[in-house]
Amino acid sequence: MSPDPAERKRSVKRASRVLRAGEWRPADAVDRVVLDAAERYRRRIALAAERGTRFLLDLAEATPLRDGDGLVLDDGAVVAVAARPEPLVEIAAADAAALARLAWHLGNRHTEVEIFGNRLRMRRDHVLEDMLAGLGAQVTAVEAPFEPERGAYEHGQGGRSPSLEKGGS
Repeated sequence: MSPDPAERKRSVKRASRVLRAGEWRPADAVDRVVLDAAERYRRRIALAAERGTRFLLDLAEATPLRDGDGLVLDDGAVVAVAARPEPLVEIAAADAAALARLAWHLGNRHTEVEIFGNRLRMRRDHVLEDMLAGLGAQVTAVEAPFEPERGAYEHGQGGRSPSLEKGGS
């Protein structure tokens, strides 16, 4: 006979707290979960880490997880969060004013963008790439972790801008 649903629910590990990168020692992680940008902005989802740790991410609200963060399981163990590289384009311009103009056009189309030093990054989209090239941008395909800027109303819950904090590269 299979265990009752309430017993199964109690036996599932849960992560309900996030330790931000720099607040914990990555060497202490029991496992690592590799997620793309969309998967790292969740409130609740079942996850399986690389070494087989299965757990339920169960946060109070949708929270942007960043590369290097840790998820604290109910038994105190920590699972490291790693950003999965994604197909992106890196956008450069002749000067800051031209880059601001490109950013405006992308924002006007509600496109997720990462500010990366003196460049922008976005997910691959041939229509937007053609538009940017037509506006004078240098558009280069890259495979890299994506940390898009979150909306202005999301900065209260860990929605910091890591690109600006680290200065990009």
